[in-house]
Amino acid sequence: MTDTVYVLNGPNLNLLGLREPEIYGDTTLDEIAGMLEDRGRELGLSIDMRQSNHEGHLVDWLHEAQAEGAKAVLLNAAAYTHTSIALLDAIKAIVTPVFEVHLSDPSTREEFRHRSYVGMAARECFQGHGAKSYLLALEAAAAL
Repeated sequence: MTDTVYVLNGPNLNLLGLREPEIYGDTTLDEIAGMLEDRGRELGLSIDMRQSNHEGHLVDWLHEAQAEGAKAVLLNAAAYTHTSIALLDAIKAIVTPVFEVHLSDPSTREEFRHRSYVGMAARECFQGHGAKSYLLALEAAAAL
């Protein structure tokens, strides 16, 4: 196992800081990456941060995390959280621990956001804390 934590981000998260700041805040994905890299260094962890609007990339990266011996994966699958059985199956197919991350709290939003396929297989979920959700998940990964 390596000391690398993969941080995988799904669709539209490249627009953080611009997209619905009243829901997602005004912190950009690059700023979140910087926060994670800083905290990761303090914890002795390397961060591999990625974003894609394509579901298959996220599946491939979950497989890669397993193949590369990553310590953990932090996964903000965004809308795919609520639709992707492929992500559920990919998480179940690997032994690398996956932590679900959300900036907002999906359980307080539209009904269709209440079901999390990612959460059916993730080790733990961190949601509703804005950008801090990522840091809380990183702390949990470091504690493994």
